[in-house]
Amino acid sequence: MRPLELDPLFKTVESLPGIGPKLAEALARVTERESPEDTRALDLVLLPPHGLIDRSAKSEIAFAAEGVIATLKVRIDRHQPSPPGRKSAPYRVYVHDETGEMALTFFHSKQAWLEKLLPVGDTVLISGKVEWFNGRPSMVHPDHIIAEADIPGFPLIEPVYPLTAGLSPKILRRSIEAALELLPDLPEWADPHLVTRDSFPSFADAVRQLHHPDSPHDIEPQTPVRRRLAYDELLAGQLSLALVRQTLRKLPGQPVLAEGKLRQAILQALPFSLTESQQRSVSEILGDMAGSDRMLRLLQGDVGSGKTAVAMLAMADAVEAGGQAVLMAPTEILARQHYATISKMAEAAGIEVVVLTSRAKGRERAELLERIESGAAQIVIGTHALFQETVIYSNLTLAVVDEQHRFGVHQRLRLTAKGTAPHMLVMTATPIPRTLVLAAFGDMDVSKLTEKPAGRQPIATVTIPDDRLGDIIDRLKSAVSEGKKAYWICPLVEDSEESDLMSVESRHAILSKAFGPALAPFVSLVHGRMTSDEKDQAMTAFKSGQTRLLVATTVIEVGVDVPDATIMVIEHAERFGLAQLHQLRGRVGRGDGASSCILLYHGPLGETAGARLSVLRETEDGFRIAEEDLKLRGEGEVLGTRQSGLPGFRLADLAVHGDLLEIARTDARNVLETDPALSQPRGAALRMLLYLMRRDEAIRFLRAG
Repeated sequence: MRPLELDPLFKTVESLPGIGPKLAEALARVTERESPEDTRALDLVLLPPHGLIDRSAKSEIAFAAEGVIATLKVRIDRHQPSPPGRKSAPYRVYVHDETGEMALTFFHSKQAWLEKLLPVGDTVLISGKVEWFNGRPSMVHPDHIIAEADIPGFPLIEPVYPLTAGLSPKILRRSIEAALELLPDLPEWADPHLVTRDSFPSFADAVRQLHHPDSPHDIEPQTPVRRRLAYDELLAGQLSLALVRQTLRKLPGQPVLAEGKLRQAILQALPFSLTESQQRSVSEILGDMAGSDRMLRLLQGDVGSGKTAVAMLAMADAVEAGGQAVLMAPTEILARQHYATISKMAEAAGIEVVVLTSRAKGRERAELLERIESGAAQIVIGTHALFQETVIYSNLTLAVVDEQHRFGVHQRLRLTAKGTAPHMLVMTATPIPRTLVLAAFGDMDVSKLTEKPAGRQPIATVTIPDDRLGDIIDRLKSAVSEGKKAYWICPLVEDSEESDLMSVESRHAILSKAFGPALAPFVSLVHGRMTSDEKDQAMTAFKSGQTRLLVATTVIEVGVDVPDATIMVIEHAERFGLAQLHQLRGRVGRGDGASSCILLYHGPLGETAGARLSVLRETEDGFRIAEEDLKLRGEGEVLGTRQSGLPGFRLADLAVHGDLLEIARTDARNVLETDPALSQPRGAALRMLLYLMRRDEAIRFLRAG
């Protein structure tokens, strides 16, 4: 049950004064909530400003600079209403101070309202942008008009918030003020040593100061107010992950004790020897699996660093110990590709591998399910269909999940709900900076693959403006006629009026025409709107060499493996994120041939886009690229957190508050060691924090445990 003290903050925004259904919808958009019903006063309280307007520079009319916000104390001289019948003409109010006269200009305003607001002879404070025309100053629709008596209480530093259609700054500000009035006094949940060391205000004071800054400096991320709120958000995240971990660990693991005969058979049959980091990762994983605690490990490896081989060796030990292993991939293309790779490796050890996707129907499906239930199928590969109610395992010992960031904490728990407690190995080809690993996977141990497998050549990366498109097409044409394979990546599926980006369908048509009748049949197309069968056919044709140039959207970003593809062209490269460009580039350079990646951009490049492309030219190290990406874009974007189930932070910025994340992680673990049920006074305060930061799903684990 949510503590009663928090009830006022969980009122819907529509229950705040002056907010109807339309406004509630706009507030839901601004606070990134699913619906108006789910948007609470709390969401407004925790909406941080992203900038400030400084009105503290008091000026005089004659010295007010063009286009700059000025705050002026003036006396009202006369009103000049719009001429009768000309409503579109401006209404002017003339004012003066000791240095000169200016006009305040209003459009579509009611005379009675303006006369009441600006009585002739009164002194007022006005603030807004000053414009000069023919040597005369004017201010159109001042942002603020303050009567002389109210001047002492006027905030000269004004926070600026994100806005959306149908929401004015004034109304948003009024809504936030109404929400702040509901803020109760709350117990302190932060560690007292940290509060003293970093001069943290209380949570309630920090929130009030966030919305009422006293100076431009107050909004900077390293101020005590911002650090306090960042810490609270990070602590809630780490605490909820630690509670999940505590729950997942409660089910004892099944120790996997194998001599490693099957593993040795596979190693001998591999055409390459393992890199040092592959060997280290295998021994970390096998060490975890041999214990009685369940393994929860994240295997991070750059594109092509050999994660599948590591997973296969772990699965071989699970099978040898009498268990079954599953490998779950995010898409059907990937599941079938894993099946092709793994069944080849498993053959050497005599392990039976099956693939189960939603495509298996009727009798074929029934036979597969029977083989899985009887244990005849020792390794099962598939999509999330692996965890439907109808799938029963004989003895599920190890679950391997590919591309973790598409598979959040809840799915990790669903795996556990199969009644067994399999060891869990999660693989990702998205190199994640250390701070993000902690933020998103604080409940896991981490292994890293840092080298490329032997024999892989570096990929030559160049940036070329799109006005040299003709040269690129000519070079590509001669490469394809020599039998080489290439990808051409476009950002969109079909042309749309809103965007000038080249769509994949138009580009496919243009390239087919440019290649001429002899080579056009070698040009093929793949995008996300095609059916699974169509995608598979296109990929198979490209793999087998029936086609040699694959024009694609980013569907091919994750895991598509065509070792003899050596050229990658990425059109509108300036529109892609760093991590995504790195993933796409990793589709080439997978064999022993020399490979190249051409980043086609439409100039002129902005500063961030230029920085992104130069990082790609300089390095192929995915971990360095991930760190740069974090600096350039901030963590909210690095993995596209909206889609990924990763935490998007509002108050914390991982590029700045990384030190607080480490403290929060340690703090969360210590708290749960001494008070696992969060029943002591600090534990009770931390439960409040989990509700405030909308992490209350973690409280269910307390009850479940």
